[in-house]
Amino acid sequence: MTSSAGSEHAKEWKQETWVVAAGRAVEPGAPLNVPLVPASNFILGGGRVYARDEGTPTWEALEEIVGGLEGGRAVAFSSGMAAIAAVFDQLPAGAVVVLPDDCYQGVAHLAAHGAAKGRWSVQRLPVEDTAAWLGAAKYADLLWLESPSNPLLAVADLPAICAAPRKPGAIVAVDNTFATPLNQKPLDMGATVSVQSATKFIGGHSDLLAGVATTRDERLWQALRTARELAGATPGALEAFLAVRGARTLALRLERAQHNALVLAQRLVRHPLVSVVRYPGLPSHPTYATARRVLKGFGTIISFDLKGDAAFADAVCRHVRLIRHATSLGAVESTMERRAAIPGQEHLPATLLRLSVGIEDADDLWADLDGAIRAAAAGA
Repeated sequence: MTSSAGSEHAKEWKQETWVVAAGRAVEPGAPLNVPLVPASNFILGGGRVYARDEGTPTWEALEEIVGGLEGGRAVAFSSGMAAIAAVFDQLPAGAVVVLPDDCYQGVAHLAAHGAAKGRWSVQRLPVEDTAAWLGAAKYADLLWLESPSNPLLAVADLPAICAAPRKPGAIVAVDNTFATPLNQKPLDMGATVSVQSATKFIGGHSDLLAGVATTRDERLWQALRTARELAGATPGALEAFLAVRGARTLALRLERAQHNALVLAQRLVRHPLVSVVRYPGLPSHPTYATARRVLKGFGTIISFDLKGDAAFADAVCRHVRLIRHATSLGAVESTMERRAAIPGQEHLPATLLRLSVGIEDADDLWADLDGAIRAAAAGA
């Protein structure tokens, strides 16, 4: 296993220091940065046999970084969905799964696919209905929480839900992708497992697919590793290397992007062609009080509804120049898309645009966004 310059300091150092120092070798003459290890097998007798089973030093560096951030032991996967599927794989036949009514469509599709095969039943609850979640904890086998939610950005009362009495053996899982471990630590609140798409903020550059699941439950950690091995859901060598490199600047990127997001959200509220702005850091947001109590920072994602129709919203996406018309989020560049145009998301408001705010200059971003809205309204 990769020895680290900081493994003994996970609780001593601040997270901003941890992302830079963790996952590095300490032996004299070793590379300062974890190397890309494109190996499938190893010389016998040294502890490693096959990468799918024991991993590589590059994977382990990523796992050490994220595990330290989350306060548990991490397992890296080939994608965020692979990590999510490994959690669902722990459920017994006939399990009861409870999902937010606003959650990532990949999770909703995975849950529906399993329900159609008779593996489990699925219930949906509003993210902000804490009482309903507390009630569900008494009988559910899996409480799957996503906070802030995607794309309506509702913030759950995670401390209350995660601490609630639950069915013996039940899993409380939190998708921590939008918040990142720098803004909230679900395991500290009592969650069983925290899951992230490292494709997003951890990698931060729109150039990899990876996922990470972190837990303090030793049996679950072993079970997740077994699920990864049996499904072949292992991260690629290059992807793990890039995720480690991206994680080094996570704190800086998040700080800048959150600043930009608040600036844009405040300006969007005053825009004459915008009807609704959703951002947890706005006092007008329905779960603002919860966000202030639960989150260290309000994140980098905004969703807003335009006054008009779907064609108008599509035109706005075509007119942006600095902001990129693309899916996904959490990267250095700002991206925007109309979510109701995506299959499975048709129930969302037709003009809802989800904006992932990057690290560009805030005034440049505003000029681009405002200009695109006005150009689309003028029919340019």
